[in-house]
Amino acid sequence: MHRASLLIVTALVESITGLLLLLVPALAVALLLGASSPAPETLLVSRIAGAALLAIGVDCWMARNDHGRAAQLGLLVGVLIYDLAAAALLAYGGLILNMYGVALWPAVILHAALAVWCLACIY
Repeated sequence: MHRASLLIVTALVESITGLLLLLVPALAVALLLGASSPAPETLLVSRIAGAALLAIGVDCWMARNDHGRAAQLGLLVGVLIYDLAAAALLAYGGLILNMYGVALWPAVILHAALAVWCLACIY
């Protein structure tokens, strides 16, 4: 599998999501979890998550051509952990907490697919 392609896709997906969470967190929360009026605390934590996702996106973009380096492998392992956790937590929100928005299950599938792609690139 091509690591550069995975890192480019991850950079785009996470940067766009990060910007959405930073700029209009209520929309992102509504799309993912169906919350129509999130609490101010939720919006603040969403913005912090957005900043983290933007940082992941920038990291992936910067490392896309760093072929065969230990730093790129470390980044891929970190992205794998993130994608597994994101898929599991979003699925938990939908299945156990009965939170769902129109983007919830597509996001679960996307993160699960990216995790599989990460594994293929690592091994």
